[in-house]
Amino acid sequence: MAHSIFISLLLMWGVAAADLTFTVPSSPPANSSGQLSAAPLGVSLEFFTFPAYMNNVAATTTCLQNLKDLTGTWPPLRIGGTTQDRATYDPTLTQAVNYTVTSSTDAPTTLTYGPSFISLAASYGGEIILGLNRRLNNIANSISAAKLAKSDAANLYAIELGNEPNFFASSDPIAGGVSWTAAADYASEITWQDEVCGNLSATDLISAGVYFGTSPMSIAGLTAAEGTANNYVKTYCSHNYPQSASTANLATLMGHSSIASQISGYSSEITAATSEGKPHIFGETNSATQGGGGISPTFGAALWILDYVMQTVIMGTKALYFHQGTIGNCQYCWWGRYDMGAPYYGAYFATMALAGADQIAPLDSHTTAYAAYAIYKSGAPVKVLLYNSDYYTSGTRSSQTYVLSGLSSSSVTAKRLTAPYATSRVDQGGNPTIAGQTFANGTCTIQGTATTETTTVSGAKATFTVKASEALLVYL
Repeated sequence: MAHSIFISLLLMWGVAAADLTFTVPSSPPANSSGQLSAAPLGVSLEFFTFPAYMNNVAATTTCLQNLKDLTGTWPPLRIGGTTQDRATYDPTLTQAVNYTVTSSTDAPTTLTYGPSFISLAASYGGEIILGLNRRLNNIANSISAAKLAKSDAANLYAIELGNEPNFFASSDPIAGGVSWTAAADYASEITWQDEVCGNLSATDLISAGVYFGTSPMSIAGLTAAEGTANNYVKTYCSHNYPQSASTANLATLMGHSSIASQISGYSSEITAATSEGKPHIFGETNSATQGGGGISPTFGAALWILDYVMQTVIMGTKALYFHQGTIGNCQYCWWGRYDMGAPYYGAYFATMALAGADQIAPLDSHTTAYAAYAIYKSGAPVKVLLYNSDYYTSGTRSSQTYVLSGLSSSSVTAKRLTAPYATSRVDQGGNPTIAGQTFANGTCTIQGTATTETTTVSGAKATFTVKASEALLVYL
């Protein structure tokens, strides 16, 4: 009882209960990830907004370029979402996309797109996943678009056939007036894979599944039904939104152990994909459903991105595509026409942590608020990422002391990701910083002079302090 009271007092005084000591293994331990992708953190653009993001939002190219500058590889791009399953390809359409909405913040209920949509996708410097319509049950139309993409887009990584079929209903043309079940979807996906790839004389082309969550449809269930159609599959895809926009909780979202619990159900999905010799991806993901809730534009959501990426790549997923929705009506978006979003800082920091790395290993148990990861290149540790997920909004800001042992140099440097509060928002004047730098509103240009921290190593040990709702990247 006395010990519990002592811990409580320490937390009230703004200090952590005890130092955390982690030995950095000199080579990747058994619980390390597999080989990391060159650019595991990607972007998903809602289908109907894709041309506007690329042509009318100045920050888009710079924000993507910033990530490319860290890794040497353009972040992978997925073009899809709800409106891909409302879209019809029109080979005679001169503009990229055509639709009508009552308000500029609405998504269209129906739209057409033309060859210049595909050309725009083909002009992107990185790999793309293109989402095509399955819900409207016009396979000939989707095959026409797929043929053009396959012939003209050298950067085409994969094609999706439908978006989140979990939500298909009996009233949708694909369902033919009957309930849309898991068995019905598995059969439909396999038929479409065969027809599309047969017409394109292609294998390893389809991003399959595209399921929201793991029930009632799952990658495990789909792979069990695929049989020889697995040859048409490039990757198996999950969608994940940890929270509902209407009931979002920031402290839970960004909590280190909470993230581990939330993603645990995807372990069997990743295993199912890799057992078939195919990679797993999160083809669409972000903090909360329906464009994000009030938690989504905050710095806490940036910290969630950072830790979520680390934990999922350790589980075995190869890439995560963070969704950017309707321009001007998107709480979780990383950038817009006028303001940056705080979550971009987490994406940039995560990319910085994994840039040039081969593997990553957890040093902690994922059962507390305090994370530590060792990051490896060519079999040797090159970075350590520390994260304090204690939720900070006001009052005295607590901190956690980390002691890293097993270090071989005489000193190390570090860069810090921080903000005034977990609830800080760029559009409300609460700018995060990465090593003291920021991203300019409207352009995403990096501003300011980088501030690097130096720590002395003594007896192969070094000590670091990470405040609540803050992260530190240590360069060994």
